Amino acid sequence: MNIEELQTFVEVAEAGGISPAARRLGVSKSIVSRRLFRLETELGIQLVARTTRGAALTEAGVTFRDYAARACVEIDVARETILPAGDLRGRLRVSVPLSFGATHFAPVIAEMARRHPHLHIHTSYSDHVVDLIAEGYDCAIRLGYLEDSSLLARRVGTIYGTVVASPDYIKAHGAPETPEELLAHQALLQGTEAWQFMDGDKIITVRPQGRFKADSGIALVAATVAGLGIGMLPSALVKEYIVSGALAPIMTRFPVRPGGAYVIRPPGHHPARKIRVLTELLMEYFEHNLHFAELNH
Repeated sequence: MNIEELQTFVEVAEAGGISPAARRLGVSKSIVSRRLFRLETELGIQLVARTTRGAALTEAGVTFRDYAARACVEIDVARETILPAGDLRGRLRVSVPLSFGATHFAPVIAEMARRHPHLHIHTSYSDHVVDLIAEGYDCAIRLGYLEDSSLLARRVGTIYGTVVASPDYIKAHGAPETPEELLAHQALLQGTEAWQFMDGDKIITVRPQGRFKADSGIALVAATVAGLGIGMLPSALVKEYIVSGALAPIMTRFPVRPGGAYVIRPPGHHPARKIRVLTELLMEYFEHNLHFAELNH
């Protein structure tokens, strides 16, 4: 049985159709269909029922999916075991936050591609939190405070935050000095998140309110500069605006609780070597680039 055809079938099963599987694999729908046809011919049984709405697994396809997925994993492990040390092949699909990733993580991923010319890296930059399993990602880089989930995480660095406002906002509305006073102000939010501050060793959690929300840190920086409210943002995103005077740090007596940068992967027996290599490169990057993390560095 051709391993490429097996992997294609697994992608179709996980993606829920030929079109989304083709997008994941970076090939045309016709190529996916041909691989499925060859696999079904080899097995002598239909695995995928084509419908006007897409495709669905047959009863045999549902049964075969788990076996095929395990076989693909075992082949990947075998390839990693026999490859020369350091040589990576295959494909790595990784989800990266747009606001931070394009400036800080993109060079790391590009360096990984340079070191491993046989590795195909497909990177998606978005501040939207993707479903790794449903959307077929090998791993993701996530920032902030991790929520409990079935996903496995490895911390690669620390992300510092700063509470900021524009001089115009401070002139018109004043600046809160404590987390409690923050609740009387317009906050600029990504969702319904809680903001966490440090009072010595004590963590103070507040849930600010505001009329302006965006799923992009860059958009929230722009809104803060425009005077729409108060933002709690990664220090690396606001540093240049503070230096220029476009934004001012506030509530400095209560520093933002540091968050983390994590490599997240779906549960499995062990991380693929390509994920371990990316994790190590990111840890090395944070170790040698501490200057961007905190404003006082």
